[in-house]
Amino acid sequence: MKKKPLIVIVGPTAVGKTEIAIEVAKKLNCEIISADSMQIYRYMDIGTAKPSRAEQREIKHHMIDIIDPDQGFSAADFQVMAKECIEDIFSRNKLPLMSGGTGLYINSVCYNYIFSEIDKDISLREQLKKQALEYGNDFLYKKLEKLDPQAAKKIHPNNLKRIIRALEVCIKTGHTFSSYEEKTKKQKNPYDLFMFGLTRPREELYHRINERVLHMINTGLVEEVKKLLAMGYSRNLNSMQGLGYRQIIDYLDGKSTLEEAIYLISRDTRHYAKRQYTWFLKDKNIIWMDISKEGMKKVTENIIKTVEGKLKNS
Repeated sequence: MKKKPLIVIVGPTAVGKTEIAIEVAKKLNCEIISADSMQIYRYMDIGTAKPSRAEQREIKHHMIDIIDPDQGFSAADFQVMAKECIEDIFSRNKLPLMSGGTGLYINSVCYNYIFSEIDKDISLREQLKKQALEYGNDFLYKKLEKLDPQAAKKIHPNNLKRIIRALEVCIKTGHTFSSYEEKTKKQKNPYDLFMFGLTRPREELYHRINERVLHMINTGLVEEVKKLLAMGYSRNLNSMQGLGYRQIIDYLDGKSTLEEAIYLISRDTRHYAKRQYTWFLKDKNIIWMDISKEGMKKVTENIIKTVEGKLKNS
């Protein structure tokens, strides 16, 4: 059976994915599926750099503002919902375009990841979180290295959420977290993928990140965080530990000055962008395009030309 086409635009934060995705969507009659682990949350607009209301009116976006900040959400949840969105878009004779920088979300859909079928064990997670608070993230990371060395190699020592999930799978099932990844490799690709990666020279990207952070501050990020706290959302929630939010909470708690918070957001975002590049560079299906070298217009035209050419010949 012929595979259905799925256009995918990836790249690090602040590289210019939103603008190019919208232009491509206009020309190819697409609807956009956001693959961003923070844009799923309602009330968190400025710090997550969501497409503007005008942009969302111009092109229909999916997977934005779908849950409240205190609700749980996993890559497995994203996979199910994103696939439903893709089928919905096809049913209206449009093309799905998935755009974002959360690598696990992207790959869960593109490569039909198999996730552990065990239910979340809240008490076990809380127990592991307490251990991390008491003994540090490294304590849990070393525990993971013993139980599942393969998973430990792929998970950053500071990524507490994934460390806890991997430990949860090991403890609850007796099987390693990485064994599910091995099963995934044997899965058949469900879509005809058109994957494009956007890049810029490092210094240019870092400058754009710094400018974006200042723009977030100037357009009300501090007020957005204050409002979230006033609504009763705990600073300990996963959503509130996101880039930008945790640093502003520390500022509001008097743990840093605003200037220090801005510096930390910019620095941590640059580190995140580097990790995003590392993740996506492993994928040999991605066609990379340098926006700085080719320009936004040329990159957009090249994506459209490539997709139209392949669709015509398929």
